[in-house]
Amino acid sequence: MALSERTFAVVGKSVQKIDGLGHVTGRTVYVDNLTFPGMLFTAMHRSPLPHAKILHLDTSRAERLPGVGAVVSYRDVPNNLHGLLTGLGVQADEPLLAEHEVCWVGQPIAAVAAADEDTAREAASLIRVEYEELPAVFDPLESLKEGAPPVRTAYGVYPNYYLYAGQPCRRIRYGDFEAAIQKADHVITGTYRTGPIEHAPLETQVSVAVPESNGRLTVYSTTQALYFTMGLLASLVGLPLSRVRFVGGTVGGGFGGKVDGATEPITGLLALKSGRPVKWRFTREEECLYSSVRGACHLEYTDGVMNDGRIIARKVRSIQDSGAYNRTSPYGVNKNANHVAGPYRIPNVWVDGYCVYTNKQPTSAMRGFGVFEATFAIEVQMDRIARQLGIDPWEIRFRNAYRKGDQTPTREILDSVALIETMQAAAQAAGIELTATQRALSSKEPRA
Repeated sequence: MALSERTFAVVGKSVQKIDGLGHVTGRTVYVDNLTFPGMLFTAMHRSPLPHAKILHLDTSRAERLPGVGAVVSYRDVPNNLHGLLTGLGVQADEPLLAEHEVCWVGQPIAAVAAADEDTAREAASLIRVEYEELPAVFDPLESLKEGAPPVRTAYGVYPNYYLYAGQPCRRIRYGDFEAAIQKADHVITGTYRTGPIEHAPLETQVSVAVPESNGRLTVYSTTQALYFTMGLLASLVGLPLSRVRFVGGTVGGGFGGKVDGATEPITGLLALKSGRPVKWRFTREEECLYSSVRGACHLEYTDGVMNDGRIIARKVRSIQDSGAYNRTSPYGVNKNANHVAGPYRIPNVWVDGYCVYTNKQPTSAMRGFGVFEATFAIEVQMDRIARQLGIDPWEIRFRNAYRKGDQTPTREILDSVALIETMQAAAQAAGIELTATQRALSSKEPRA
């Protein structure tokens, strides 16, 4: 039976969202709707400086304020240094609450749980920190330069970049770029930048931690990765997983921004210390300024192209701004390096992908992070090549598109490819008149 003759239950049909009716009628229950007897509310004392040593921390005035149930600092965190991807071999490099130094404006230092949000914020303002300000660096290109100020100093000597197998960047070498670029009829370069992007979910980061009478800790969370965040909290607060129970709530928008465990470890610590339920809901200001963002990216392309539009060599230098710590950025850079050559058969590829630290808020996951930046730069570069050679931009893509049996720069043989067919369908939907030759192409045909 032909695909067009088949009957589908969902494909091509309007299907009601399972949770849609609850959303539009206001009956959906979110984590922020939850209340418990004796519940406390959280506020954070954050660094006003981008880089400084912490010489002295005094929380005593906050602790004495009437209505305060608990105050926590690094002294209360059993395993303060953590990393989101330690299970993948990415080193733990970020303190939950700053101990020796602060490395970005807004870095958490001490948290307060109080009877109401106003009291919590007042108590947080009473916390006193003595600093010795240090040089800071904000541009990843400057951070890479020899002699740049170190972004972090507290937990050993770190270079201002993540090390991939001992190298300063994620490297891909395929074919012989240097030889191929000498044979090219044209050398076409382009530099592209993307800025940091905040996820801006309608619902900010929220969690409620409830200490149970049986010694367990129940956490109601908006996390996108329930077991991931549960393991992170258990590790930080020093509890076995058997004593932690997570209840995932309706996520009012996440897009990758709710995988970092932004609130859960803090509410967990405060609940354990106070013996009472604790809620923390980010203000919109906190969500915009202090949650993670998609990191800015700088990409430099050098392409060797023949007169007929075939790309025979591509070199890419990609620099990702990770902010002050790793979080998920080393993984994002790895994805970026694997994609920056594009969905095109290029026999000679050279990629250097850098994960660079700066004294800015840490960056993390956001909707295909690493791939989005690569795709943007690739397709603008393809248009640049088409313009300089005077070739139709559709044609330049058809000529270089992957086909079945092609090998990628990471040495994968492609078995199932439909890029040509996808472009043909896109052209038809957009009302673009392709040539007869372009309409006759197939990803399954061997390359001429």
